[in-house]
Amino acid sequence: MKGCFKGAVNMKRSKYTALDYIVFTIIFVITVGCISPFIYVLSVSFTDPSAYIPFEFNLIPKKFSVRVYATILSTNAFIQATKNTIYVTVVGTIISVLATFAFSYGLTKKDLPFGRIFMWFVIFGLLFDPGIIANYMNVRALGLINSYWALILPAVMISWNVVIAKAFIQGIPGELEESAKIDGASYYRIFFQIILPLATASIATITLFIAVNQWNQYIKPLLYINDYRKRTIQVYLKALLDTGQGIESIGSANVQLPTETVRLATVVLAMAPIMAVYPFVQRYFVKGVMIGSVKG
Repeated sequence: MKGCFKGAVNMKRSKYTALDYIVFTIIFVITVGCISPFIYVLSVSFTDPSAYIPFEFNLIPKKFSVRVYATILSTNAFIQATKNTIYVTVVGTIISVLATFAFSYGLTKKDLPFGRIFMWFVIFGLLFDPGIIANYMNVRALGLINSYWALILPAVMISWNVVIAKAFIQGIPGELEESAKIDGASYYRIFFQIILPLATASIATITLFIAVNQWNQYIKPLLYINDYRKRTIQVYLKALLDTGQGIESIGSANVQLPTETVRLATVVLAMAPIMAVYPFVQRYFVKGVMIGSVKG
């Protein structure tokens, strides 16, 4: 009995080996290396322009200030670019989520005409990408150049999202739908009152995928949007980072803000909306991805 007790104590003491501590140390160093650039960006963006010293590495602002943020948020160019991006993201996400789940719900029906052909199209979309030139020619043929719809419609249906949604819908017990049909419910009513309410985890996951994709679009707005007033936040940010276009309008006539603080503050503002939304859907995210990867 005493020997068993000593063995248990020794096992408890040897829970972590020397190799475990080495691995923990390596992971910690990698984590610090990944997080440090973000902390530096925040530090510089919140540093008072009068205390900023170029090329000096500080993880804590020497003199905390939100002056740069206040100035940027009062700039018409930044506000307009943000409005454009919010519009494209919100409208595009809503349309894409509804279209994805409606199409996926139809694919789960064995009696759907040409259902197998539609499924092959989905699989083809997973394997092949038409490329920039084909997409541009398609958008131009539809007359969508210099329109917000050029950023929304091409991203309405993404094959990977269809696969995840279809797998989740197939996991819903068929008895629920059968009982609804007996009560006289149509496919539309079943879809909106049964399928969508039960697909909360999958909807949250796909919504996050689509919203991030819409918010971070850069190539499409650069190719399809020629009107300066319709450019998105990513195009505005890229011009700001590369050439400094827009910085002149941010600084006042009396005080010119440091270029680096303006750029990094703009980067933080561009990331903030998605970072603010993610914590609210994070609990559904893993569940939705796992369901889509296991079932189907």
